[in-house]
Parts: sequence; C-alpha cells; structure tokens
Amino acid sequence: MDSIFRFPDAVKRDPAVHAWLQQRSDALGTIAQHWFEVLRACGDDVRELLHDGHPTACVGEAAFAYVNAFKAHVNVGFFRGAELSDPAGLLQGTGKYMRHVKLKPEEKIDVVALTELVQTAYADMKRRMESD
Repeated sequence: MDSIFRFPDAVKRDPAVHAWLQQRSDALGTIAQHWFEVLRACGDDVRELLHDGHPTACVGEAAFAYVNAFKAHVNVGFFRGAELSDPAGLLQGTGKYMRHVKLKPEEKIDVVALTELVQTAYADMKRRMESD
C-alpha cells in the first residue's frame, strides 16, 4: 500500500488557500498565515490546496504538512509526523502516521524547533517522492 497521501490537483498558489488565510485576521490567523508561509518557502516544488477545509502543503502532489485554526489554537500538522525526529518534543498525536504541533497565541513558540520540523518533513517527503 502506498502510504503517501497524494493530491494531483495541488497547484503552486491556490486561490482557495489564499481566501482561507485572508479570512482569519485575528491572532490565530496571524499564526496560521506565518506557518503556512514557512511551508511554502520550503522549495520551488511546493504545491498547495485546501484539504478537509484547511491549507495543505505538498511536495509536488505528496502532502507533507498543513495548518488549521481552531477556536483557541492553531495546528501545524505533518502527514508523516510519527516518523520525524522531534528532539524538542513538540509533536502531539497518536495516529499511525500523522502528528501535529499545537500553537496558542499566549504561549511561546519554539520557532527554531518548529522550523526544523517543517524542513525535516519537507525533506522526508521529497526523498519519498524521489524513491517512489
């Protein structure tokens, strides 16, 4: 079974993602917008789309991460997060593959550690796609 979550309809810049990000102008929206920009900046091959109502970033067509805003927090999620090295212990979740980092406006964010997780998730999916 192929455990890569594929989205052949992902595009370089999805107007639906732009609209989602623009609709959120509060502190949670600012957090979500920032971290989705970090996802976009991983490489020229990053594509995006809305999946299950939230912005999802792909390496080509292979999903590697997403952001989602809730009532009191933002998740930065990773589709193969269970397999990522997480020395700072940021990842939460118990699923077979997925993990997320929960961000709250009133809590300090370990920007360096989360940026490293994003880059690791991107590089991991890129390797998976190259060997696919």
